[in-house]
Amino acid sequence: MSRAFVKEDDGNRWEAPPTARAYRVLWRGERPEVMRETDDLLDALRWLSARQRPGFELRDRAGVLLATSGPTSDPPA
Repeated sequence: MSRAFVKEDDGNRWEAPPTARAYRVLWRGERPEVMRETDDLLDALRWLSARQRPGFELRDRAGVLLATSGPTSDPPA
């Protein structure tokens, strides 16, 4: 096997980095974490709306904030 395709530190084959997706859903905890990546905006919004707790945000590839999850309240009567 060619050494060009082997990492020196652990002997694993080189793999290309994953393709960047158009939208990311992040958890805004102590250390932000990517929870979901997709190219489909509606899929990302549906996933975000299905969360039962606040703390998630939807961002585009450039990092622009598009939406957040939060507690929903009924409109005043």
